[in-house]
Amino acid sequence: MRIKAIAVASALAVAGSAWAATVREEPIQPIEPAKVVNPAMVELGKKLYFDPRLSRSGFISCNSCHNLSMGGSDNLKTSIGDKWQQGPINSPTVLNSSLAVAQFWDGRAADLKEQAGGPIANPGEMAFTHDLAVDTLRSIPGYVSEFKSVFGSAAINIDKITQAIAAFEETLVTPNSPFDQWLKGDDKALTDRELAGYGLFKESGCVACHNGPAVGGTSFQKMGLFEPYKTNNPAEGRAAVTGKDEDRMNFKVPTLRNVELTYPYFHDGEAATLEEAVDIMGRLQLGRKYSEQEISDIVAFLKTLTGDQPTFVMPLLPPSSNDTPKPDPWK
Repeated sequence: MRIKAIAVASALAVAGSAWAATVREEPIQPIEPAKVVNPAMVELGKKLYFDPRLSRSGFISCNSCHNLSMGGSDNLKTSIGDKWQQGPINSPTVLNSSLAVAQFWDGRAADLKEQAGGPIANPGEMAFTHDLAVDTLRSIPGYVSEFKSVFGSAAINIDKITQAIAAFEETLVTPNSPFDQWLKGDDKALTDRELAGYGLFKESGCVACHNGPAVGGTSFQKMGLFEPYKTNNPAEGRAAVTGKDEDRMNFKVPTLRNVELTYPYFHDGEAATLEEAVDIMGRLQLGRKYSEQEISDIVAFLKTLTGDQPTFVMPLLPPSSNDTPKPDPWK
């Protein structure tokens, strides 16, 4: 039996090597499925992600601006915050965000855990404080029990809250897109038009910034290299973080995964369609004026980057106690 087991293991290893060898050598790599290490923490993070009680109004959750039924964004130019405030910037997708070099357009958060605490305390977003958010969760017996089960202690703090939310967000990857299937050797996964669009995408230099598994998200680039980008949006990009004038209008390169779902485009949401975004990027970043046919081909390729969307059972949130603050979105 031992000899047979060794033979089977060897065969599987050979098969695995053969599969790996089929992945095409391209500047873009396939997205791999998420590996869940701590399912209980992920489940807790999922509840917190959907729970509007982490906001001052009791109405806004992480999912409000990063809607997992809409490509992980909200399809608004800029998001709606507390008291129906208009947000200052377009909400980037949460899908595949774990693959990014940093979080937010200006990269002010190093990772998902740090990012998760930002909107909770931002007066223009969820408008709570970390202390009040912690107090709210402490007032809910179901959460106290679940934090004890996950962390080994009933103590709740913002560090544990953001750690759990980040653990859930790390599972929000979108593998198995048509382009991934092609990368892994399926010659029939893409049409001739989609392949032509990818060829143009490479040849004209888009892959210099949009590469890797996330097709972006791993660098900061100036918006407007060959032509200045004209906008009324006050966002400064990396300059707001570094204080350096040379970083003005430098933004994190967005992922192009699921890009057909995450309209409108750019940090200010001014490009309403993919066609418009491709035209602007060609002129401003590459110094190239694409024809209508070229734009159409590139868009066809970009739509092949839509992968399997996260699917899960919606969480049943633990009920509030008599001590839990009551929602008041009209206050």
